[in-house]
Order: sequence, then structure tokens, then C-alpha cells
Amino acid sequence: MGPILILTPLALEHAALASALGTGAEHGGTEQNGLKHLTIDGVALGLAVGGHGKVQFALTTQLLIQKHKPVLVVCTGAAGALNPELNGLDVVVAEHTIEHDFNLRFVSRPLPQFPGDATALAKIKRRLEPRPFRCHFGPLASGDEDILEPARAQEIRLKTDALAVAWEGAGGARACRLHGVPFIEIRAITDAADPAAPQAFTKNLKRAMQNAAEIIRLLL
Repeated sequence: MGPILILTPLALEHAALASALGTGAEHGGTEQNGLKHLTIDGVALGLAVGGHGKVQFALTTQLLIQKHKPVLVVCTGAAGALNPELNGLDVVVAEHTIEHDFNLRFVSRPLPQFPGDATALAKIKRRLEPRPFRCHFGPLASGDEDILEPARAQEIRLKTDALAVAWEGAGGARACRLHGVPFIEIRAITDAADPAAPQAFTKNLKRAMQNAAEIIRLLL
């Protein structure tokens, strides 16, 4: 049986997640894309950097699927909140990842969307217990765009009904769909998708990835 493959877009997210998951884990070697082999409670994990942007993330996901035959792919990292009810450091588990920047003009049809793996979603919901942060379930918007203007954030929220927005999820989901591998996106809120987002990302990333790691552990 293959590992659970956990991909972060950025090396900073990868390092923070590996540190958060490292307690009580057995570590293996490092390979391409910084792939770290961990075993937690007898479950094999592979942690790697997926790359920035949907295309790079999809290519990396495909490469690692072909090489390691994972049983599940998890896309995780930072996200900007679109729903004002979300707080910084909350975690969003995507019931659907919606590609918000797929802009058709010739025809009219719904935006591409990719459901999170039903088994993984059910396992997280069943095992979830109260924490200092909240865990939300709902749509996540995915597109190659930094969201720094409240008007643009509101536009994406109205377009997708998403709780939060990030870049790479749709790319990973497409690669997994191509190979028939279960996929789920889990994002931690670092910012409010506003002009202060770059500073908030830097300030909150480590704690946000610790919270994401707590939710990922529910899959093990």
C-alpha cells in the first residue's frame, strides 16, 4: 500500500508542516521536491513541495503519483479568508475545490469543481474534537492570483460561495482525477485576502500550519 502524499505549494509551508508533524514520527530520507518520508502510528506519509501555481502543482502531483502510488493526496497550505465568519488560524477542509479563474467567454457553464474525497471528509468529521481554532467544511476557491483587494475577494465569494481562497488546489485535483487517486484540500487561514495579507501570511504561517497538521493527523 502506498503512502498518504501531502503536498504544500511553498517550501516555507513544507518546512512548517514537517516540523508540526514531526513529533512522534519516524523519519526517512529526502528525495526530489524535498520529499520526506514519515511514519506516524504505522501510517506512511510522504511530504513534498508541490510548487507555486496550479500548473506546477499539477505536474509535481502527477510525477509523485506515478512514482509513489499514494492512497490519498492532500493539498495543504495557507489560504485567505473570504467568509467574514472565519478567523485567522482556522482551518478549512474543502468539500469542493472550485477553479475560480477558469474564465469561459464563448459559452456559459459552471466553473470546474472537484469534490474532496468522501472517505477522508467523513473520517475528519467523525474524529473532530473541540480545539482552540475552528475547522470549517465547505467550498474552497482555487486560482493563480493573489487576492489583496476586498472588492476582488467579494467577487470571488459571490462567484463560488467559497469560504477561502488559495492557488493550487485545482491543479492537484486535476492530476488526481487523471490517475484515479483520492484527493482532498486542507487549508489554514493566514490572512483576510486584503492589503495586509502579505504581512499576515508571514506572521501567521507557522501557527497556521500547526493547526493544519492537527487536522491532517485525523486522517491517520
